[in-house]
Amino acid sequence: MNKEPLPSTASLTLKRLIKRLSFLRAVLNLLPCCSMTLSAAENMMPRCQLLRVQESGYMRDGDIILGGIFPVHIDVVKHEMTFQEEPVRAKCLTFAFPNYQWVQAMVFAIEEINNSSALLPNITLGFQIYDTCSMLQWSLKGTLWILSGQEKPIPNYRCQKGLPPAVIIGDTGSTPSMLLAHILGLYRYPQISYFSTSPLLSDRHQFPSFFRTVPSDDFQAQGLAQLVIHFGWTWVGIVATDDNYGLLSSHLVQQEIIKAGACVAFTENIFTSRVDTNVFHIVQVIRNSTAKAIVLSPTYSYMASLLDELVRQNVTGKTWIASESWSTYSLLSIEKYSEVLTGTIGFAICSGEMVGFQEYFTSIHPSRSSGDVFVRKFWEEAFGCLWLDWENLQIVDNKTKKCTGDEKLDSLPIKSMMDFRITYNIYNAVYATVQALKDLMSCVGNGGSFFQETCAGFLDFHPWQLFHYIKKVHLQQKDTELFFDRYGNIPARFDIVNWQRDPKGTLRHVKVGTYDANALSGKTLNINASAVQWASGNMQVPISVCSPRCPTGFRKAIIPGKPICCFQCVPCLLGDIANQSDSVECLKYPWDQWSNEKRDRCIPKIIEFLSYTEPFGSTLAATSILSSVIPAVILGLFITYRKTPIIRASNYNLSYLLLMSLTLCFLCSLAFVGFPTPVKCLLRQTSFGITFALCVSCILARTIMVVIAFNATKPNSKLRRWTGPKLSFTVIIVCTLFQILLCASWLIQSPPFSENNTNSQPGIIIVECNEGSPIAFWCMLGYLWLLATISFIVAFLARKLPDNFNEAKFITFSMLAFLSVWLSFIPAYLSTKGKFIVAMEIFAILSSSSSLVVCIFVPKIYIILFRPEMNTKDYLMGRGAGQRKKVKGM
Repeated sequence: MNKEPLPSTASLTLKRLIKRLSFLRAVLNLLPCCSMTLSAAENMMPRCQLLRVQESGYMRDGDIILGGIFPVHIDVVKHEMTFQEEPVRAKCLTFAFPNYQWVQAMVFAIEEINNSSALLPNITLGFQIYDTCSMLQWSLKGTLWILSGQEKPIPNYRCQKGLPPAVIIGDTGSTPSMLLAHILGLYRYPQISYFSTSPLLSDRHQFPSFFRTVPSDDFQAQGLAQLVIHFGWTWVGIVATDDNYGLLSSHLVQQEIIKAGACVAFTENIFTSRVDTNVFHIVQVIRNSTAKAIVLSPTYSYMASLLDELVRQNVTGKTWIASESWSTYSLLSIEKYSEVLTGTIGFAICSGEMVGFQEYFTSIHPSRSSGDVFVRKFWEEAFGCLWLDWENLQIVDNKTKKCTGDEKLDSLPIKSMMDFRITYNIYNAVYATVQALKDLMSCVGNGGSFFQETCAGFLDFHPWQLFHYIKKVHLQQKDTELFFDRYGNIPARFDIVNWQRDPKGTLRHVKVGTYDANALSGKTLNINASAVQWASGNMQVPISVCSPRCPTGFRKAIIPGKPICCFQCVPCLLGDIANQSDSVECLKYPWDQWSNEKRDRCIPKIIEFLSYTEPFGSTLAATSILSSVIPAVILGLFITYRKTPIIRASNYNLSYLLLMSLTLCFLCSLAFVGFPTPVKCLLRQTSFGITFALCVSCILARTIMVVIAFNATKPNSKLRRWTGPKLSFTVIIVCTLFQILLCASWLIQSPPFSENNTNSQPGIIIVECNEGSPIAFWCMLGYLWLLATISFIVAFLARKLPDNFNEAKFITFSMLAFLSVWLSFIPAYLSTKGKFIVAMEIFAILSSSSSLVVCIFVPKIYIILFRPEMNTKDYLMGRGAGQRKKVKGM
């Protein structure tokens, strides 16, 4: 047999160095098994590596070989190394029934293909399957065994006839797969993993020939974050292993959870070198944490130690979110862990249909499974018996159940123990390889993909040539579409499973939903909530939050130094609302609405104005109307008694005008009552200013006339010519006209307008008249005050003029009352809001008008109606007093 070098990218210098260092050993190791005579080989049988290959794996010859790396056992007994002799081979301990299904899935797929004439006619597939016992170094050893053909391999050489294995299917974990991918990638040797999910393996620079039939953790991390948010869990713990897979997986999950709006309470890593060293600490963290939802993403081989500690410390009330690495692992679905794991929900690899696999698996028998080095151990585990051979003689006693071979697999609940998830990934990996082989062998003539458009050899191709075709695989496999993207990943699809306990206490993995990252509808996560069973035994979703939800009417306020999921609930400010729970901020209400008492919804604001329909407004309106009647009645009396001395002495023309203006003053207050329409706003202040200007101007004119009349009686007085009515009317017209001009300029420059005042009083829309120009308003009011002040001063100076009925005294009192009212109006106006401002102005109008009526006209009416004896010229001139005293003396 010739030594056939594998394609290598190593430099020539490295090759020479390897050859020089291993030349002697290569001769000793290779010659006895490759070029010796048959008789010599028989003499040296114990030393020939190829005849001992069954100790390492399960082989079957074929035209094309597929390699498989599987952890059929999940732990080992390691012997202490003395470094003085060759280490003793570690012994595999726990036989993993689910993992043995993986082996048989590969064998089943190969046999199915060999029995089909449509896929690879006239070609037989063979296989080499190696058990790694979940050990990293054994994964490497098994890969080199498959590549080189011997248990103690020499890298870069193969000591077997025929083609090297076309592909390596494996490994299970991401870390061993990375180790293998670094080596296999040097030669572009195709590697298809069925259970390695680390996103690092998508790096085409480091792992150029790696493919997988399981979705990358990139997609699972996004899905887990969506799952967490779907159930309202915002306070989540994460537990993973401290290897490449665990650290990257936990980092991705943490990133996606935070991106989705939730928070991570803690992140703990299980030491893969010594699992038992920190599981106690991790369980203590889980127990003491307020997080009720915990994402667990260790591989199944590290879960047992963690679960044992959880059971020992009796940790319950937690909801476990499982990654696909253990979410359907049947060895964990035992009664021992049922109390802890019931209610677990998580992602699982999509199951697929493998027609005939169950029947094939139940047909396995040690006598018919030639070359299967695992079948006897499987038989012992399945039936709880031992085979009588030299390895077991020392432990066999009368109580030991012995395997006879007559046991029937049909009697076992095989169907419930079957796993069509990972096994289906292996099945797909085999069919992807076969499709690539089919495409490679269908190349004809000059239509090839290689140098000068050549094709690969039919049974003489290199692995890198098959790698080229695997990249382009695209086939419809049963109900799924299988293809690899440019990173070697398949479309991301997951089942969502829930661990439920049946009445017998057995844990079942029930599919309750799906996750499809490429869903056309955009709805990637679909869960049947009614099918989920939680640890509490009901359908109520467990709560896992750092802080309780804020009710409506409250907003979340961060707590300094805490994650955003830890917050305190602060009530919304007056007028703001929060109509949803857990509101980040309160919403501003529309201008015409207000918050209710609970501050969880908007209600229409109260519209406020001084209305005729309310008691206050109707009272003021009635008072205004009734008050306006009084000067009208007095005017009628004045007209009736116009020829009497007291009326004639009062300058009845001015009195008539003054009484009419007072009537208008009372009536102008009605413009302040009712809805403030734009027209009303234009007229109310101007009508008030003009009528009061007319009224005060009349009083000023009367005061001036009183002074002139008394001074005109002096001899040679020049004032006699001013005693006519022209002066008084001139004063009235000029003073009133000035107010009219002032109001007109106000209306032209900055007219008053109607507005909705929402700022003065919370929850109330005050419909009011905006004065437009406050300066114009105060100027108008100030002008009235100026007229009243002049009238007061003039009347005050004339108060001692000789007369029994000196009108200057009454004008003095009336102006004093008028000024007092409007002086007190100023602070009251500035400090009042809403409709009470209007009421205050109406009150000032009515009070000031009433003071004028009472002080000026009531004394005259009293004399006219009740003291007619005083309504004489003599009395008014001061001559009737003595006569009255004489009459009284008599």
